[in-house]
Order: sequence, then structure tokens, then C-alpha cells
Amino acid sequence: MNHSRRHFLQTASAASLAAPLAARQSRPVSPNGRIQLAIIGAGGMGAEDVGSALAVPGVELVAACDVYQGRLTRAKEVWGDHLFVTRDYREILARKDIDAVIVATPDHWHSQIAAEAMRAGKDVYVEKPMVQKIEDGREVVEAQKATGRILQVGSQRVSSVIYQKAQDLLKAGAIGEFNMIEAWWDRRSAIGAWQYSIPPDATPANIDWDRFLGRAPKRPFEPIRLFRWRNYQDYGTGVTGDLFVHLFSGMHFITGSLGPTRIYATGGLRFWKDGRDVPDIMLGLFDYPQTPAHPAFNLMLRVNFVDGSGGSHVFRFVGSEGILTVLPDGVTVARQPRDAEPGYTIGTFPMAVQEEFLREYRKKYPVQQAMADSIRPKTEERYSAPRGYNDHRDHHRVFFDAVRSRKQVVEDAVFGFRAAGPAVLCNVSYFERRIVEWDPAGMIVKG
Repeated sequence: MNHSRRHFLQTASAASLAAPLAARQSRPVSPNGRIQLAIIGAGGMGAEDVGSALAVPGVELVAACDVYQGRLTRAKEVWGDHLFVTRDYREILARKDIDAVIVATPDHWHSQIAAEAMRAGKDVYVEKPMVQKIEDGREVVEAQKATGRILQVGSQRVSSVIYQKAQDLLKAGAIGEFNMIEAWWDRRSAIGAWQYSIPPDATPANIDWDRFLGRAPKRPFEPIRLFRWRNYQDYGTGVTGDLFVHLFSGMHFITGSLGPTRIYATGGLRFWKDGRDVPDIMLGLFDYPQTPAHPAFNLMLRVNFVDGSGGSHVFRFVGSEGILTVLPDGVTVARQPRDAEPGYTIGTFPMAVQEEFLREYRKKYPVQQAMADSIRPKTEERYSAPRGYNDHRDHHRVFFDAVRSRKQVVEDAVFGFRAAGPAVLCNVSYFERRIVEWDPAGMIVKG
């Protein structure tokens, strides 16, 4: 670990000189040129990201970074012995031949590496949530604005044709005025609850422990905290940053909303009592303000890792004329038109008053003769995604198209912060047992 710290200080000095040079000399990518990519954080999500990235024509992986040596060995096994590999991400950023990086580290590194990468002249695909703490957001937003680099957050629903269809239907008034949205993402498996495997060679010799800890509190070597980092507040964001943020991203895309103004979260650690310090059941309630695009509405989110039904993830938009449901494979619209007559409750009125009420009521709502043609079915429309559709691959295609065109993406630093902000503030609400006031336009906590 002493060697690791010395290496860290030496490369910090080198990187501080190399990053500005890389920003000036970062090579332009022609519309038909190859995009040279590096992965920073080659764990499960990073490997999945690389797989989707390499499915995009013209993308080549040239470098990989991870604090666990075993993942660097595996990277060469899977993607080729030509890869440049390192435990220090700053060696990646100092290379002027790298056009873009995927940041798939533990959450507490997302904002720092993303901002440094943009300042080093790299385009950035950063895994969700974009930030671990609310105070991290401004740096990423300002770095993107100052550098003009492409940054896309890795919440793929924003590029999904399913969510685009839901957006179109909502705008077209398919369910009238929506007033409430509820969404949930439940799981019941050990892997779904982040009990990831720990390699038997997880030793101080194979892991750069200090580099993993970064800004987190210093503590002795404990590999479970690296390989199951989502279970700990020091490195992750719990269910809110893993799953709530997906729901916020998708919902903000569908509605065009900037975010809630009031946030309240509750829940508890009910089943997965394996040493983690984050809840395995969480519920959030959110107030969304009225805008020119839509009326005020309420949002309810839920994640349950103790779900006995097998788990699922669903969105339900409840409107005055029906319900729009977004599922993993498509969208349904169940229309429920209101009755033409409001009805009446006059049984407790005196008879003379009832008769007077009915005379006036029937002037406004005459009795309609029953006819077969007047019987209408309740309608449900279903819009299914094409067979084999993969929104994760689409999300990477969108990113690399932007790398070539220099046209900014939807899920940029501002969008990413407006999705991650209320997600991580759920943790503030939960642990501090209070309602949090949020300004979604200014992206600041109020009060």
C-alpha cells in the first residue's frame, strides 16, 4: 500500500501536466473514422457497456483500467492482448490517442473522473447515477459547459423506442390529463440484491485498495467492500442511485419534467442483513409542479429487494381518461372514459325535494334508450418493441453518433444531474428522516 501511495503521488503530478496537453491535442474523430475507447472500471456493468459499445460500427477498445488486477487480466482475455491496461485512470486520460471513455466505477468516483476526463479532452459515457452526493453535480455540469465535450449518462431508457412511444402517447393526450405516476423496480434474488461474487485472489497484492477508497473514509483492506460496494454508503448510493435514478430518467424523458420540488423517502433494512448499511426496501413520494407542458402531479417510487413475487419493473401514468403503462417490452394504453352522467345521491332528501332534483337533473341528462350500438368495449392498446430490441445498445449508438457529429445528447450533464439529484436526496430524506426541498431548475437544495 505504501508503493501504491507513492505511485499515486507520482502519477498525480504527471497527470496534472498531461491532462491540459491531452485537451489541446485530443484528435478529432471524422464522421467515418474509428473511435478509440477506454473503459475505466471493468466490472460487471463496465463489461456490459463495452459489449454494447463494440456493437457500434467503428468503435475500438484500446485501453482498460481497474483497481483489481484480475479484471485487467480478464480484459485482455476477452478484448485482446493489445489492450493497454492500468490501475490508475489518469494514465488513460493522459493518452491523446483515446477519444472517449466509459466510466463504470463505483458511484463515489463518477463525478471526479467524468469531469477530469472532459477537461482532458475526452468524451464521456458515465454510468448512472452521475453523482454520489448532491454537491458533486455542479462540477460535472460546469466541466461539460467549459469543454464542450460530449457527456452521456448511462441510463438507457432515455434512448429507448419504448419510452419514445410513451412520450408520444402522453403528448397526444392518450390518457387525458395525468395526475399521478407510480413506478416500481422489485427484485428477490441474491445477485439482484448485490451479493456479487468475491474472487479468491482478492488480496492487497492484486487490488489497489487506496485508489478504490479515493475520497471515502480510510479503512483496512476488506475486499467485500470493493466487490459489493453498492451495499455501503461510503462508495454507492443504495437503491436510489442504482434503480430510482433509472425511474427518474425515464419519467423525466417521457414527461419533459425537470424534477420534483419536494422529496420524502422511507423504508428499511428488512431481509438482506449481510453487513450492508443501506435499506433493501425503499419508497419515495415526490411533488412535481405545474408547467406549461403538463399539470402538477405526484410520483410514487418503490424498490423492494424482499419481493416474493419474483420482481418486476413497471411505470403507470394515471390520467383522467385512462392509464398508460410502460413495461420492459412495450407500452399499453387502457382508456377509461368518464361516464356522461355524474349520478346522484338523493335518497336522504325529502320526497318533494327528490322529485324537484330529478326534474332538473333529467333536463340536463335525459334518459337514453338502451341500444346495442351504444355498447362500447373498454379499449386497451398495446405497442410492443421489435423482437430482440436492446435499448442499451441503442443508448451507446446515440453516444457514439454524438462523438462523431458533436451534437449534444439528451442525457447530458444537466439532464443527468436532474435525475441523480432527487435520487440521492432520497438518501438524505431517509437517513435524516425529513422532507427535502429541491429546486429542479436551479439544481439546488432549498432551505
